[in-house]
Amino acid sequence: MDGTLNNAMIDVDTDRGVFRVSRRAFTDTDVLESERTRIFDRCWLYLGHDSELPKNGSYLTRAVGGRNLIFNRDGKGQVRAFLNSCPHRGATVARERTGTAKNFVCSYHGWVFGADGQARDIPGADSYPEGFAEQTCNHLPAVPCLEQYRDFWFVCFDAGAEPLREYLAGAADYLDLIADHSEARMEVVGGTQEYSIRANWKLLVENSFDGYHAASTHVTYFDYLRNSHHGELSQSGVSGSAYDLGNGHAVVEYSAPWGRPVANWSPPWGERGRAEIDAVYARLVQKHGEARANRIARMNRNLVIFPNFAIIDIMSLTLRTIYPRTPGYMEVCAWSLAPAGENEWVRTNRLSNFLEFLGPGGFATPDDVEMLEQCQRSYSNSKEAAWNDISRGMQNDKPSLVDELQMRVFWTEWNEHLNAPAQQSAVVSGGVPMVRQVRSGS
Repeated sequence: MDGTLNNAMIDVDTDRGVFRVSRRAFTDTDVLESERTRIFDRCWLYLGHDSELPKNGSYLTRAVGGRNLIFNRDGKGQVRAFLNSCPHRGATVARERTGTAKNFVCSYHGWVFGADGQARDIPGADSYPEGFAEQTCNHLPAVPCLEQYRDFWFVCFDAGAEPLREYLAGAADYLDLIADHSEARMEVVGGTQEYSIRANWKLLVENSFDGYHAASTHVTYFDYLRNSHHGELSQSGVSGSAYDLGNGHAVVEYSAPWGRPVANWSPPWGERGRAEIDAVYARLVQKHGEARANRIARMNRNLVIFPNFAIIDIMSLTLRTIYPRTPGYMEVCAWSLAPAGENEWVRTNRLSNFLEFLGPGGFATPDDVEMLEQCQRSYSNSKEAAWNDISRGMQNDKPSLVDELQMRVFWTEWNEHLNAPAQQSAVVSGGVPMVRQVRSGS
């Protein structure tokens, strides 16, 4: 291999079945700046779920893609998204995390905006030219693109972006599966879990659909299952496949021995639980047919929609967004999603599962945080070890759950955003050479 390889971020050799990622991708500030401008400024990013705006006038504030946004439903029921910045001097307009408002009032100089973003009142209006308040630049700035699919709302800050449905590609089929958990509609339950990790954001993206770390990283959880009345549940019996869904999206879908509140009974839930779950399953069969009902209820899936939106549909249903603050620090938000109107017993077990395994204080999340932070520390302290390997199963025709296809899908898309076309060297802002690809026969 020639000497330029050490300056590249990706080393791909399909003949040898090698896929490696430079550890500089996790530590270099110029890489992060390029991600911000070439990925987070251009890709569709998850904003929120329609159920979080239950009535006209509902709003919440949320940080997305480095911007503070107002996500709201106006007086006519239309969902909107604005930059949470007053066009006058830039002060934050909506300062509460959530609420209901017919108007938003900037507390700095008292400018008033309707729930549709239009300027309603500008103090001292007679000091401005006629028609000043009606000028577009004086309304709350709307995001360039706002679209939804099956009640999942996304924004994009590139006005020329492709439509959301095209961007989602095969991931839309999995959003359909998740939306079809409910006979009516899905809803976000409770508030937001927020936590931070001292590691690069892409490590948690990988971890969110890593198919084989559980047996070693989460050994405490499986010991807990064996030592409690859940003795028949373990990591054994987990099997499935990984799929490339296009545009950088990927999923692992698999069967597992644990129960799923959507409609997969588990012995620890007892006979009362069996009756409740069987009734839910029967309704799914009636609506969707046996084959689809079985897939909805009894198959697990970990989905990542590029670049940073993970849906973890296992013993609970978790939505997760991941954003970088620095190369070695990320912020994570998570929400529990559930069928609206589900039985109280099912809902209680669902939330228990959500907190027990994937919550910030659960069995899984602290384990994952520790592993990712260990990785990040090693990148800074062991510069002579320059590469991460993501080659497992690269030459398999049908990648399994424990192969790493899904991670290679992510990294390949990452390259396409940050770099010139394949087989060419590229330089991003800051002068970082990014990619060298070696393809079969070259």
